[in-house]
Amino acid sequence: MTEFYATLIFLFVLFTLLGCSVWIGLALMGVAWVGMELFTSRPAGDAMITTIWTSSSSWTLTALPMFIWMGEILYRTRLSEDMFRGLAPWMRWLPGGLLHTNIAGCTLFAAVSGSSAATLTTVGKMSIPELRSRGYPEYMIIGTLAGAATLGLMIPPSLTLIVYGVTINESITKLFMAGILPGLVLAGLFMAYIICWHFFKPGQRPQPEPSMSFTQMLRESRFLIPVLALVFIVIGSMYFGWATATEAAAVGVIGALLLAAIQRSLNWQTFTSSLMGATRTSAMIALILMGAAFLSLAMGFTGLPRALAGWIDGMNLSPLVLIIALTFFYIILGMFLDGISSVVLTMAIVEPMIRQAGIDVIWFGIFVVVVVEMAQVTPPIGFNLFVLQGMTNHEISYIAKTAIPMVLLMILMVAILVIWPELATWLPENAARSN
Repeated sequence: MTEFYATLIFLFVLFTLLGCSVWIGLALMGVAWVGMELFTSRPAGDAMITTIWTSSSSWTLTALPMFIWMGEILYRTRLSEDMFRGLAPWMRWLPGGLLHTNIAGCTLFAAVSGSSAATLTTVGKMSIPELRSRGYPEYMIIGTLAGAATLGLMIPPSLTLIVYGVTINESITKLFMAGILPGLVLAGLFMAYIICWHFFKPGQRPQPEPSMSFTQMLRESRFLIPVLALVFIVIGSMYFGWATATEAAAVGVIGALLLAAIQRSLNWQTFTSSLMGATRTSAMIALILMGAAFLSLAMGFTGLPRALAGWIDGMNLSPLVLIIALTFFYIILGMFLDGISSVVLTMAIVEPMIRQAGIDVIWFGIFVVVVVEMAQVTPPIGFNLFVLQGMTNHEISYIAKTAIPMVLLMILMVAILVIWPELATWLPENAARSN
């Protein structure tokens, strides 16, 4: 009964603080403070200081600001323009034409950014004017871009996976490896949607692109070399065991700075603006993680996670039923919170549940990312919707409607992960054996 009252108090304080527009990190600390004062005799101030310092001084966490900085540097270079020039010759012959540049561009940029918002802004700045000028339907341009930008949460270096790994004390490198194949499969589903549109809506096709020789295609592809090299350095160094996630992040920052310098787009303003942008984003995420760590400690004193795990165990739910329930739970939660907040807010309760049910934590991390990806394009708080609104001047309702097929494809991706869990676990397991 104590756990029941504790749950009600936690939820009441949390929603009261969030309703008053208190920052999420401070709201979590406030809930934890109330819990410490009510359910333990330990001084709340001492506990908060110790927990915040312990959680924020993790060496693994240093990868987070560096990956964010790498994305910020690339966002301020001519990378987006070069990516379109390099991708367009190879996408034009596919059914659906240059719409595929939205998917391929987001996939490539996600592999050097880790941020959904940065991916959306960079690729959108590149593709929206080009696709509009070529006569592609507006709803396809916006819908595919909104969905594909969420790949920034899945394909390493994913900020959400870093936060998840730090929260549950799991290997960031293994989580990155686990995200590669599901990310590519999800990108393939998005491209299949474009191909289906091409054949089922022939009246909406724009004029075919002018022919281009193979030599010209290869010549234009040289613009992809810098970003592909950076992807190989960052991801390949982790896969082959040459570097940890933190070391790969540091190399990625150096590579991004060199790339910007070679493009002659690195100046003092670019450098300082990228550094300040990364600092703001990193500070926001760090504050949320600090609050989540303090809340986890407070909830541990109440015994709520253990009681909930025991309750789930007593219900004898199969892992499949539990996953279905958590899917609906995260979809609803994602309507009101961003992906990182959803992860840190729930892991203190969800982690004991999934371990009790025997669910692989690496696989679950990929499952969570796919589900919270939907939060980026789900009203009323879907962040990608607001970014696209600012870029296109469309109503939120219109943008959300264009993204519905992509949300359905993400739900299909959850089903694929449940049917074939090896899709997420095979690569990290084999990488561990080879090392």
